[in-house]
Amino acid sequence: MDSRSYIDDLAAFVAAAPSSYHAAAEVRRRLEDAGFTAVDETADWSAVAVPGARLVLVRDGAVVAVAIPADADAATPYRVLGAHTDSPGLKLKPKPTIGGGGFLQAGVEVYGGPILASWFDRELEFAGRVVDSAGVEHLVRTGPWARVPHLAIHLDRELNSGFSPDRQRDLQPVLGTAGAESDVVGALAALAGIAPEDVAGYDLITCDTQPPRRFGVAEELFASPRLDNLTSVHAGLRAMEALEPHGAVAVLAAFDHEEVGSESRSGAAGPLLVDVIERVNAALGGGREQLARAMAGSWCCSADAGHAVHPNRPEKHDPANRPVAGGGPLLKINAVQRYTTDASGAALWGRVCRTAGVPWQEFVSNNDVACGSTIGPITATRLGIRTFDVGTPLLSMHSARELCHVDDPGRLADAAGVFLAAAE
Repeated sequence: MDSRSYIDDLAAFVAAAPSSYHAAAEVRRRLEDAGFTAVDETADWSAVAVPGARLVLVRDGAVVAVAIPADADAATPYRVLGAHTDSPGLKLKPKPTIGGGGFLQAGVEVYGGPILASWFDRELEFAGRVVDSAGVEHLVRTGPWARVPHLAIHLDRELNSGFSPDRQRDLQPVLGTAGAESDVVGALAALAGIAPEDVAGYDLITCDTQPPRRFGVAEELFASPRLDNLTSVHAGLRAMEALEPHGAVAVLAAFDHEEVGSESRSGAAGPLLVDVIERVNAALGGGREQLARAMAGSWCCSADAGHAVHPNRPEKHDPANRPVAGGGPLLKINAVQRYTTDASGAALWGRVCRTAGVPWQEFVSNNDVACGSTIGPITATRLGIRTFDVGTPLLSMHSARELCHVDDPGRLADAAGVFLAAAE
């Protein structure tokens, strides 16, 4: 596919998805436009999860989409593309209205593992959901409300010697100047269209307000918030929009809370994916035996961002495996199963990429540098299906603004389409 037009679409998706809740809603909206039917977890699926059906379900900040082949039966295997909708940032606390020195501020706590320095001195917005007293959810985004100010170099001459902010003292953003009417919750209520006293709860996180953009001498680089892991969510979305599945039930599973361990009802360690697969299998007439047969033939491609070799710190990477920006998606490998790729998964990924006509690269960590993890090991453990890990190579992972090559996200989408269609 044309990488520039693909990047423009990715930029539009990122801009529409400032929080996990917005990301899940945007996936559902786009898939409904592509002919998918939104399903409710409280409804009976027996008449809708039928051969040829295309379904999409949102649970909180997670979204699962299913495309069932026209000739599917209860023993048909599954092809799952797993990703996550959340990104690191600063999450709004209860009783958020605070201040000092004549400024209105908001109380926040750290969500996930952000590069904290990257959140200073940039205009931020809060985005997520506000829930009213009747339990109705309202998606909100504030626009550029907040900024975490650095202390001036004149007041801390050692600032450039080592930056380690106090998470309680130094991270509280300014929202304006203090006044008798200052009330963060009241301002959020106005955005949700409800009265301040009707706000029963909220889940709101910061995001950078600077839009995604191409840059560089030849504009071959792409800077954006939340590339980890909206590159994978978007790749799965694009694949599902155009998919003609055969031989396997195609599933896009974009979970929430990966950045904090996945242990929630909408995280990969929760029951969401199992629930969906078991309900689809039952609607296709299956029981325990058919489900076990289907699972034995199934695969999960865990798609999460990975690391390109950093040009200023090459010693942090493995000396033999040197993935570069623009070299294609990564196949991520780890001896102690922080990534789940084994020889069989590597062979399948090679076939997928060759069929898709895209290059790929292997990533393995330097032995002296701790390896992160993904939803891959969790999904393999929860479902017992064969799993491998892939992703787009990035620089500045977990920064407020990350970096990739314009060619790599579209290549991941091309490979995702072949994988989900079982067309390799």
